[in-house]
Amino acid sequence: MALRIHFTSADFPQTRLAQAPDPLWEVLLSLHMLQTHDGPLVFDQWRRRTRARLDGSMRQLLALAPPRGYSPDFLTPAAATGGLEAGIDAVLSTPGTRLRDDLVQLAVSQRRMPPGARLLAEGDPRALRDLGEAIRAYHRVALAPYWSRLRSDIGADLAARTRAATGSDAFFDHLLRTLHPGLHWERPVLTMLGPHVNGDLHLGGRGLLLLPSYFCWRKPTMLRNQDLPPVVVYPVEHTTGRLLQDPAGQGGLAALLGRTRAVLLETIADGSTTTELARSADIAAATASHHLTVLREAGLVVTRRVGGAAHHTLTPLGAELLGSGSAL
Repeated sequence: MALRIHFTSADFPQTRLAQAPDPLWEVLLSLHMLQTHDGPLVFDQWRRRTRARLDGSMRQLLALAPPRGYSPDFLTPAAATGGLEAGIDAVLSTPGTRLRDDLVQLAVSQRRMPPGARLLAEGDPRALRDLGEAIRAYHRVALAPYWSRLRSDIGADLAARTRAATGSDAFFDHLLRTLHPGLHWERPVLTMLGPHVNGDLHLGGRGLLLLPSYFCWRKPTMLRNQDLPPVVVYPVEHTTGRLLQDPAGQGGLAALLGRTRAVLLETIADGSTTTELARSADIAAATASHHLTVLREAGLVVTRRVGGAAHHTLTPLGAELLGSGSAL
């Protein structure tokens, strides 16, 4: 089977290569990986640690993200390119008709309705709030401690692709031709091969987001709903064997800074507010502020006021330390 993605001349200026991992696509695809035995060399240690740390609310996410078949499109909104909290806000703001349509499709695909899905399909406010908290908690446990590793491998993929060709026509032809063996480019059609896709997608001037992913495994994927912003998610190459090292272990940034400050520094790599950092580290906001003061005085973090919130980013020294953390 195959899906043919049709470009027009208006689509090339709107087609772009994402420059960072998307937190909600990584949430969804890591939930898939958590329920399989795929990629044991890369993922088995991560799977054991993550499964041991899941609570009941996080386990309910597994039913919404089965490793085979359909997963609801509303779990991976385009707004998540702006960060985890922007993505969660978009999930919780999904129109009721889309919630129902996506969850009915999930029930058809899995031949059953996951626990709690009926309330979600009805747009129940408490069910939506619980979903947002479950996604946030899962990200904190399963992804935030390893985010620098994800960024490193995705950054390596992007660097290799962006220096491969110059000139817009040559760049796009080379990029689309070499993106993944499961994608075949013959201008003006990009064909995605696989049993999970079928039909035709006409971009119609919207362009296409090409999104590299750490937890995407073996084959590219995309949204089912063709009315949503078009995106092709493709797997990056993992640069070493046992990649997802335990940040609580005796080594790396955790040994140098302490586990909490190491988690904070890794989370700040994407830019974060104090509230977001406190959630990522599962600590009080006042405790996060104390650790941030230490990191700031060490020259690793800079803080600016954006609206009414304190927004934290890495200094060049902080970014350098984070990038070399696995070798400390």
